[in-house]
Amino acid sequence: MDVQQGHERTDLGGLRSDVATLARITGRPRAKSRISPKNTVSQLGVRSILKRFFVASLSLFFALAGCGQDTTKIFPANPASRAGALPLTSKVDHVVIIIQENRTVDNLFNGLPGADTATQGKNSAGGYTQLQPVALAARYGISHRHSAFEIEYDGGRLDGFDKVVTHCRNRRDCPKKDERAYGYVPHEDIKPYFAMAEEYGFADRMFESNQGPSFPAHMYLLSGTSEISPKSPLLAAENPLAPNGSFTGGCDSPPGSLVVLINPKGQENKQAYPCFNHIALPDLIEKKSLSWRYYGTHPHAGLWNAPDAFEEIRDSAEFETDDVTPPTRVLTDISQGSLATVSWVTPTSASSDHTGSNKGSGPSWVATVVNAVGESQYWNNTVILVVWDDWGGWFDHVSPPMYNSYELGFRVPLIVISPYAKKGFVSHRVHEFGSILKFVETNFDLGSLGATDERSDNLSEFFNYDQAPRKFVRIKAPLQAGDFLKQPPSSLDPDPDDNL
Repeated sequence: MDVQQGHERTDLGGLRSDVATLARITGRPRAKSRISPKNTVSQLGVRSILKRFFVASLSLFFALAGCGQDTTKIFPANPASRAGALPLTSKVDHVVIIIQENRTVDNLFNGLPGADTATQGKNSAGGYTQLQPVALAARYGISHRHSAFEIEYDGGRLDGFDKVVTHCRNRRDCPKKDERAYGYVPHEDIKPYFAMAEEYGFADRMFESNQGPSFPAHMYLLSGTSEISPKSPLLAAENPLAPNGSFTGGCDSPPGSLVVLINPKGQENKQAYPCFNHIALPDLIEKKSLSWRYYGTHPHAGLWNAPDAFEEIRDSAEFETDDVTPPTRVLTDISQGSLATVSWVTPTSASSDHTGSNKGSGPSWVATVVNAVGESQYWNNTVILVVWDDWGGWFDHVSPPMYNSYELGFRVPLIVISPYAKKGFVSHRVHEFGSILKFVETNFDLGSLGATDERSDNLSEFFNYDQAPRKFVRIKAPLQAGDFLKQPPSSLDPDPDDNL
């Protein structure tokens, strides 16, 4: 595999990037190139501490960054997303995006009234496999690398779920190998999720924008793409690994860390250091003098800490104050009246719904955040979007639209919660992660990121802003805020099954 760098070469009046010098300035190590210059498409750009002294030069740099390459990405029109693109309203002052892990609609919301779910799925033998109940905290993992998507998708036949790689930690508790992906979570395990979906809005055509695991998925949720640089044809496609084989991700990754890239032909034959140079939604939020906050399990490098993967954000003053830990900090911010304009809330591994590593507390965790908002001063002007970052390898019977070699992926659930949300509404219109970005952009008049948000709808069909704000009804859950607040901090990333 060739190694690519996610930045263009820069020369600002003779100043060239010097990795060692910048490491001293920023206090963070930087990756060293492992290849000869002839294999390098681009070199690491200077860190933004220098960029602040050369703003004018940077404008020229970004304008020329893609020159000489045929890198234009054309997103086909999505007719289903064009409808309902109505203007939103200033009634919404806050958006909370809760990100959970690794589930499909058929797996997590099977049997939800009004939603399109299936009880059996095609297999590679030409028959059908019945979906079996599998506990939310089941101790086995299913591959959700891009190669796993291709196996399961099988050219649109959706019959490869019995051939995907799995790993069982306790074989006495596991289904047969060729049946493990054909599972649904019993309703008893996820009552809070059903209560939210039935009370507010649910999307049964919400597709993961990418066909891969958490690291690129979180990049899409923050920026609408996993491009390594503006207009690059190369996308981060997998979870990055440090030299010692552990998961990492972002500009604070250890030197030598690499993420696999995918090209327009679907080939994964190049790698890059997982730190990228293009804008994300926090950049647009800051330009409007609004606030953002990203809640995670630990600071800096990690699969789920998307802000760390964007160089401009990582080196901004806001990163140190707005990329915060632990996730329960959101509960404190809500109670203290300091909720940001836009918040992203990621879970601990135990509360994530992640196959093989969660403890079954995900529904209670999400309900706790929703209840905190619902019982606060923020309820009447807030929208809460609950989304799952990728499909986790689980079966789903709906074939996703195909825009290119890496977009779109299988369905993931989306719950839309607001005092203006239509009660019990189920959307059958095509949505993707870009729809969440488009909703925020439209509501706060931010402009566009120029990525998947451009082809996406803005979720306006979920709302009726003419109605009086609905009174919040507390979501019942086994665990409460106090249970999460007293838990010790956790720095655990997902288990090794993420790299099957």
